Amino acid sequence: MPPVPHSIASLAASPNSLSPHYSRFKVAERLYLTGHSHQAWPDVGLEAQAAAWLEAAEHVDDKWELVFQRWDRVAGGFARLLGDPGGHITLGSNTHELVVRFLSALPLDSRPRIVTTDGEFHSVRRQVDRLAETGHVEVVKVSAYPASTAAERLAAAVDDRTACVIVSTVLYERGHRVTGLRQVAEACRRHGAELLLDTYHSLGAVPLDLVAEGLDGAFAVGGGYKYLQLGEGNCFLRTPQGCELRPVVTGWFSEFDELTEEKTPGEVRYGKGAGRFAGSTFDGTSQYRGAAVMDFFDAEGLTPPFLREVSQHQVGLLAETFRSLDLDPAVIRLDDVALSGRGGFLALEAPYAAKFQERLAALGVRTDSRGMALRFGPAPYHSDAQLVDAMSTLAEVVGG
Repeated sequence: MPPVPHSIASLAASPNSLSPHYSRFKVAERLYLTGHSHQAWPDVGLEAQAAAWLEAAEHVDDKWELVFQRWDRVAGGFARLLGDPGGHITLGSNTHELVVRFLSALPLDSRPRIVTTDGEFHSVRRQVDRLAETGHVEVVKVSAYPASTAAERLAAAVDDRTACVIVSTVLYERGHRVTGLRQVAEACRRHGAELLLDTYHSLGAVPLDLVAEGLDGAFAVGGGYKYLQLGEGNCFLRTPQGCELRPVVTGWFSEFDELTEEKTPGEVRYGKGAGRFAGSTFDGTSQYRGAAVMDFFDAEGLTPPFLREVSQHQVGLLAETFRSLDLDPAVIRLDDVALSGRGGFLALEAPYAAKFQERLAALGVRTDSRGMALRFGPAPYHSDAQLVDAMSTLAEVVGG
C-alpha cells in the first residue's frame, strides 16, 4: 500500500490529518507542546503492547523468537535513520546503560582524557563528571555555544591522550544544531580517539546520514522516546564497522551464540557486530511497540526529509508568532539563530522560565523548561492553529 499523501497543508489544517491516529492521547483537544521530550504515541502502539502480552501467554518461553523479530525491525529502523542500513545496532533500555558500556571499553588507563561540551544531556554529563571526580580521568569541556562553531573547539581539544569525544548533534537545552562534525571525526582519527555522537534530538527532527557526513567511523547513541514516538525502552548504540573494543560492562547476550561452544576457563568472548556491546534479558514489550510505530511511520510517509520539512514549518511558525507578540526582551527573548540551525523545538530565554511554564500549564498549554530556557516542542500531529494558540497564551502569561 502506498504511503498516505500527507502534506504540510494537511498537517497545518484543523483538524490535522494525522491527529485521528492519536485518539488515546487526544492530541486534537490538548495543547501538549512537549514533543521534544515525549511525543504522543499512535494508537497502533497500544495494539502492539497488547500483542506482546497475548503472544507471551500463548508461547511462554518460546516467545523470544517473536520478540527478536521486533528487535530486528527496530534496530533496522534506527540504522536507516542514521543513513547506515548495514550498521551494527545494539538496543538498550536507555542511553545511559549504553554509554556506560561504551565508556567501559575505552583504554582510560593509557588515555585518561575525555573531551566533550558543557551542553550535554545529564546521562552523559553526570557520568563523565563522576569519572572526573575519581581523579583518574581528565574531562575537558569546551563551550557548546555558539553551536555553529562547537565542532572547531572540540577538534582543537583532541590530543594523543584523548580516549574519546562525546558530543550531541543537536543540543538538548536550546535545540541548536552542532554542525561541521566531520572535522571532529578527522581529529579523532588522527589521534586514535573514539567519537560518540548523541543523536537523540536529531532522529525524527533533523535528518542524519553518518556515511554521507563523513561520520561512519563514529559511535552513536539515541532513542525513540522523543520525536520517533516509540516510547520508553527503545534506545540504541551504533557501533562502527571493524570495532574490536572489549567493554568491561558486558552482558551474557554478547556470547549468546557461543554458549554451547567450548572455551578456555575464564575466557571472556564477545559477540560480533551489534553483539559486542549487548546486554542481558530485557522486557520485549518495548520492541513490539517500537516495531509497530516504525511500521506506522512508513505507512504514513513520515520519512526523515518530510519530518524535517514539517518541523521547520512548525518551529518557524512558533518563532514568527512569538516575534509578532513584541514582548519585552528583558522578560523573554528569542536568540538570533537561523531556522536552519534549529532542531525540533523552540527555546525562549526567560529568567522566569519555570514560572511561565507553570502558568502556561494552568491555562492548558504544556511546555517545559531547563534553566532559563522555556521550550515549545511541536509534533507532526499539531495544527497551525494549535501552535498559534499556544504562543498567544504565552503573551497572556507574560503580560500578567
